[in-house]
Amino acid sequence: MNDAQTIDPTHSDLRPQGFEQAAAGLIRAGQRLWSQGYCPATSSNFSQRLNGHCCAITVSGRDKGNLQPGDIMLVDMDGRSLDGNTPSAETLLHTQLYLRDANIGAVLHTHSVKAALVSMNGDGPVVLEGLELLKALNGVKTHNSRIEIPVFDNTQDIAALARQVDGWMSASVGNSGTVHAYLIRGHGLYSWGRDLGETLRHIEALEYLLDYYWHQMLLRKV
Repeated sequence: MNDAQTIDPTHSDLRPQGFEQAAAGLIRAGQRLWSQGYCPATSSNFSQRLNGHCCAITVSGRDKGNLQPGDIMLVDMDGRSLDGNTPSAETLLHTQLYLRDANIGAVLHTHSVKAALVSMNGDGPVVLEGLELLKALNGVKTHNSRIEIPVFDNTQDIAALARQVDGWMSASVGNSGTVHAYLIRGHGLYSWGRDLGETLRHIEALEYLLDYYWHQMLLRKV
């Protein structure tokens, strides 16, 4: 399939291999994350890479706790719809990661209260260290590790934000590397992994770590 080809959504046999499995996985991920309070209203967006040309992603404005097969669509790596549905407004933040690192297989974005609080009240990146749950993150082998989660200002110019994220990653970790996550101020958390299972693990671990970080901030003010 080339980047310009559009798929008729009524013909499932024309979808790339793995689409149905990806959709089922994203539906389960939505139910799991919604049940933990990370996806209120119709917030959040989820995606999974299908091949080098396209990914499955949630349709804009859908309840993530009640996703149906028709709520998962196809976009190319430029964020363009391939099946006539309307993708999340933040699709380019997903495809930026897929284009940057071929090892990334899924991206999840959540809107928890703690992510919003930490991003609005912190000064600079969120630094996490000395905590056992850091070992849930890919490549972290010991609790005596230190990670930084950058915080980017919120904007409606998603293309500009995607370029900013990419530029930060290039400056911080090299031309093809990433970190584990980032926050958008007053908005939410983005994380990713080699597959959907790893990405879910990252999100849940990071949400716990942000909860810890917020309580630590409060204790320092007492």
